[in-house]
Amino acid sequence: MDLEAQIQLLINNAPNDGVTPNLVAAIAPLLVAIAQKLRHSQYYILQDSEGSWVLTTLRHRASPGIEKRVVYAFPTIQDTSLILDAGLDPHLGAVITPSTHILFQLVALEPVDSIVFLETPGKTTHTYEVRRDDFQKRIHKELKKQRSPKSIPPNIA
Repeated sequence: MDLEAQIQLLINNAPNDGVTPNLVAAIAPLLVAIAQKLRHSQYYILQDSEGSWVLTTLRHRASPGIEKRVVYAFPTIQDTSLILDAGLDPHLGAVITPSTHILFQLVALEPVDSIVFLETPGKTTHTYEVRRDDFQKRIHKELKKQRSPKSIPPNIA
């Protein structure tokens, strides 16, 4: 599914709350810009039996007190076993998800620090990380840019 179709699906499936569809449309250029940097248009996300995305806590080797919580996005279903023993846990499943939908979910995923996209099937060495803080700053910048009034020409009178 191409990125424009992914965005349209996001808008169509957004809650009709008068806010979410407009938010998706407003940040669509940002979602597409980031998704274009990824090698795949969709990824597998591990979910528990209740449909929640599986978080992995990573600790800094030199400073064990430093940690971050990530969600891994896998290029193939077979790759889910590269990071976690997902195949051994009957309560976990992998769901294929369009890349723009993964990025949009990052807006609401409070406990998540990053989404780590594994880019090369069979390998964990080539990844693309989207940090939640950076992503939210870019969203705010995008929304502010769209809301700012157009400059009024000085000779309007």
